Amino acid sequence: MRVWHRTATRHRGLLLGALLGGVLCAGCDDRVEPAAAGAPKTTVHAPQREAIAPVIAAPQTQLDNEPAAVVWVMPQAEVDPSQWAQARRALRQALAQGRLYEDGQSAVPLLLAMQQLRPQDRQLLSQRTQLRKRLHDQFIALLEQPERQRVALAQAGLRLQVLTRLEPDAADLAQMQQALEQARQRVALNRRGEAALRRGQLGLDGAGALADFEQVLEIRADDVRALQGVAAVESALLRQAEEQAAVADFAAAQRLLERAARLRDPVGTVAEAGQRIEAMRDVRVAGLLRAGLQDLQSAAGLRAASQKLAFGQDIALPDDPRMQQLAWRIELATRYGLFAPGQVLRDRLRDGGFAPQMVVVPHGHFLMGAAEDEAGAVEAEQPLHPVRFERGFALAATEVTVAQFGQFVQSAGARPRATRRGHSVVYEPRTGNFLRRSGVDWRNDYLGMPAPGDAPVMHVSVRDAEAYAAWLSEQTGHYYRLPSEAEFEYALRAGRQGRYPWGNASTPPALSGNFTGDGDVSPTGRRWANAFAGYADGWWGAAPAGSFAANPFGLYDMEGNLSEWVADCWHASYRRAPADGVAWYNPGCRRRVVRGANWANSPLQSRAAWRWLQESDVTNARIGFRVVRGL
Repeated sequence: MRVWHRTATRHRGLLLGALLGGVLCAGCDDRVEPAAAGAPKTTVHAPQREAIAPVIAAPQTQLDNEPAAVVWVMPQAEVDPSQWAQARRALRQALAQGRLYEDGQSAVPLLLAMQQLRPQDRQLLSQRTQLRKRLHDQFIALLEQPERQRVALAQAGLRLQVLTRLEPDAADLAQMQQALEQARQRVALNRRGEAALRRGQLGLDGAGALADFEQVLEIRADDVRALQGVAAVESALLRQAEEQAAVADFAAAQRLLERAARLRDPVGTVAEAGQRIEAMRDVRVAGLLRAGLQDLQSAAGLRAASQKLAFGQDIALPDDPRMQQLAWRIELATRYGLFAPGQVLRDRLRDGGFAPQMVVVPHGHFLMGAAEDEAGAVEAEQPLHPVRFERGFALAATEVTVAQFGQFVQSAGARPRATRRGHSVVYEPRTGNFLRRSGVDWRNDYLGMPAPGDAPVMHVSVRDAEAYAAWLSEQTGHYYRLPSEAEFEYALRAGRQGRYPWGNASTPPALSGNFTGDGDVSPTGRRWANAFAGYADGWWGAAPAGSFAANPFGLYDMEGNLSEWVADCWHASYRRAPADGVAWYNPGCRRRVVRGANWANSPLQSRAAWRWLQESDVTNARIGFRVVRGL
């Protein structure tokens, strides 16, 4: 697309200069021949020559109602040779008054009539040159007139006809005629372009306003009317661009801006329109972000938020941080509901108090089980297989405590398995064995003594644990359950892969959990016969919940303290195990899975892949549980 410059006037100056020079020089070598003395009085008529055929242009505007073209006929002029002085005065008076050609007493008819009598009269020759220059100047001024151009060109054509009578052999008449024709052509094209512009026919790709204005500018690069027409086309494009932006079609708006920018030299209008459009884009994208975030506050709003994200990504600039924020929040909602990985939450109970503190575990994948070459691995821990969690889940930060379980018993009027049965299995410190003792239930510790409220609850069956989770669901309005075996091992490893939860080191990191260490001593002075060398945690039996450092997911006691019930039924291996991490459960099964090491396990039983088969009604001093909350 051509960019038109207002300063491109060189060819116009050459043309007008040629016209002016030709008029001033015509007839400069004429000789003065005085009239014969005493010539008789006579009536002299100016010679008649064929007039230049006028070019009649189409009407310009409703105001231009004057004739579009005028055919000039030479008026008759009477000159009495005996009254020569009076004739000279009449000619001078006509020149002074600017009456050049209108009637027989005008300058051109008088001068031509007088020159028939005295063709070599020097004064007449000078006056003829003056008259030619005046007509020529008027012709040029009329060509340049910015208003009422159609009438002005008709008048310019009239001056050209007069000049043709005055100097029919002048060399510049053809150039003047060409200039007039070009001016008429420009006026016609400009008028046609303006009419097309009013109809909305911009002519970007063919016939229409822009094509007409560009054709004018090919003829004359500084045509003000055409330049204004191009500016009007630009304005129309900018208006269309803003209309497209108003309906959020910013791609179309950008194309229109780019098209407008190619029309002419920058004057700031396109840049200003671009700023307005970017402001509109900014408002629209901010609104989509706000509405999308509001959608995510509703459980049914994920789809609506995703639709707003898709729309926002279409209209926003690349890498707009607001759409990145919405995409991240949708990802979180998809994976974690209203939460974020690592977030800690705690639901209020209907009967007062709070549910256990939960930690949002990130979604991801891991290899579950033991490798074939892992020392101590058994068939029940194999084959090693990938498990992927598409959504995160919230897992209790610690094992359920005595106080938390007691609130359930009181609120629900529950009678756990050990309470109904009247006994459970405890540790006997004198012999170092585990044995059944009467009167022991969830209120007791590993020795069968009353347990403090912050101790992890033990002496509970898997049915007791499931009943507690159901009560939490009813109290909070959120879904609580036991973790699946895959969820437990995934949270236990916390992104680490190795023989033990902490990796492959043969000794746990200092104070990393409640394990059997050769530095631990029982209340009666016993030491473990099979323990981690060089390790001591200061506890013989279960420690209060959360006594040791959290793992990388922010969870406590996953690696020790108590083993824990999970939701799965027992299967002799992982063949055909679910790959999505859900519990592998058969309705009515009585053989259940226990995962994680406890305070009395050997190093072999402290491996990350170790799993333990227990009947569903078993209760003892080494098994507790924790819960999962759905997101």
